[in-house]
Amino acid sequence: MKVSCSQEDLSKGLAVVGRAVATRAVLPITNNVLLATEGSQLKLAATNLEIATSCWIAANVEKEGTLTVPARLLTDFVNSLPSGQIEMTLPARSKSLELKCARYDARISGLDAADFPAIPTIEDGIKVTVKPDALRLAINQVVFAAASEESRPVLTGVYTDFDGDQLTFAAADGFRLAVHTMSLDAAIKEKMAVIIPARSLNELGRLLGDQEEPLEVTVNSQRSQVLFKMSGVEMVSQLIQGTFPNYDQLIPQSYSTRAVIKLSDFLVATRSASIFARDGSGIVRLQIMPKDGSGKIDISARAEEIGDNLGEIDATVEGEEAKIAFNSKYLLDVLQVITEKEVALETTSSSSPGLIRPVGNDKYLHVVMPMFVQW
Repeated sequence: MKVSCSQEDLSKGLAVVGRAVATRAVLPITNNVLLATEGSQLKLAATNLEIATSCWIAANVEKEGTLTVPARLLTDFVNSLPSGQIEMTLPARSKSLELKCARYDARISGLDAADFPAIPTIEDGIKVTVKPDALRLAINQVVFAAASEESRPVLTGVYTDFDGDQLTFAAADGFRLAVHTMSLDAAIKEKMAVIIPARSLNELGRLLGDQEEPLEVTVNSQRSQVLFKMSGVEMVSQLIQGTFPNYDQLIPQSYSTRAVIKLSDFLVATRSASIFARDGSGIVRLQIMPKDGSGKIDISARAEEIGDNLGEIDATVEGEEAKIAFNSKYLLDVLQVITEKEVALETTSSSSPGLIRPVGNDKYLHVVMPMFVQW
């Protein structure tokens, strides 16, 4: 193999695939990145056996070839080099990649590409096209609510429902539920639901950073893998097998108190209370009080032997006075991903879930279980 490319392109390409490199590898070769020539491009690929990411960069290919080399070593070395062309040469019958850039030379020992896990290809299945901005927002507003513990594997994923021209994402960890619905460019003929690992969607959200063109999402006919195809980048993820809970049953259908609050005010008061909540089991208390067609909310936290705080914000309140307590982290998590200027908080009782919605947007909702406290 003999190929050259710009230091900048190679550095960006390695950054794209780097997060798919295995950290605790059962197979040592998954610590490596695959380098392969394809026409006038250099393909970079990495996999941790749950996700596989491939990236293509422009290159001058004089002699075709392929090899895998330690990802971290190659990335660190390439990032240390000055801007300019990097020449990579793999001598015949050798497993040592030679790199040259300006006045810098290096040799990196690699492993045979034939031993690298095959990067899945998905040709058949259900395919949809989605806008990157809409998908990025959906991921951002849902994925954090997935469970991090593996005791219930289905809850570590995001339930993804393809239905007509609607795509719905839902995640729950037993304490909260996030649901986001977005529109597809074209309706699909067959309704389908799969569970995508939250880790995979987190990685996809990162890859969507500079994406402007619509991307293709393809679920294979076996419902075991999903392919996200972007400009010059592809990511394949395994899907989680199992039955996701019926989350519709968790969404309150009515309320006795509804408060509309300016998002920026709600965030400031919650952040302030969360400082005291750190030493008080993470609990913030909300007291919602109607008053002459308007109203207010007192947001407080206290910790024994540390202190307490109280913040007051204006709100438009309908219904009766209410008290409810939440985990401060859960409340901050949802408030930080809402993009509208106002949010609505709907409650029934201090022991029933609270429902948070952006005002003027019926495509997103968030349910938070209450904390039980003595008032």
